[in-house]
Amino acid sequence: MMFSAAKALVARDLRLLWRRRGDAMQPAVFALLVLVLFALALGSDRKLLGMVAGGALWVAVLLSGLLALDTLFRGDAEDGSLEQWLLAPVPLAWLVLVRVATHWATTVLPLLLAMPLLAEVMALPPAQLPVLMVSMALGTPLLALLGAVVAALTVGMRRSGILVALLALPLYVPVLVFGAGSVAASTQGLDATGGLLLLAAGLVAALALAPLAAAAA
Repeated sequence: MMFSAAKALVARDLRLLWRRRGDAMQPAVFALLVLVLFALALGSDRKLLGMVAGGALWVAVLLSGLLALDTLFRGDAEDGSLEQWLLAPVPLAWLVLVRVATHWATTVLPLLLAMPLLAEVMALPPAQLPVLMVSMALGTPLLALLGAVVAALTVGMRRSGILVALLALPLYVPVLVFGAGSVAASTQGLDATGGLLLLAAGLVAALALAPLAAAAA
């Protein structure tokens, strides 16, 4: 029953996403614009760009995730689907987890696939690309799970975009620090394992707790 419900929910989300293909591209385009602005502001010095590339890439991905966060559950609340979730014979936390996974796969995963190209735009040293990819693979699902709790808390409010950002950013700061910090440590020749392990621990904790918190909200 749980996997049947998950399959139905994913299929519905993908159909809706296909009908709003333009909206689905907005986070990726926004991240690209942020990186272009970074590159224009810092000039053509590739050494300087490489020094800040890890942080700039992380900030771009974080901000692009905030752009789509307000719509995570709002459409379901407006068309009555959320009430059907509450009446479904499966745990609400499971449906929340499925929605967050679909949201991550459709908004963040394309950015991760394009990350080698974006890293080249920002002149990131090739030796730091594996650390960046691992930190993104661990950190972006953690951001999505934390954001789901905030989106669930504000789903009943109208025009809550700014409020969502204000509530989510303090939760995002540790993820940004450990994610960008691990890339910076690798750039300086230091061991980046500590930051990556902390991201992994946060992801495991969020997988267990965030869907329950969002369902309660």
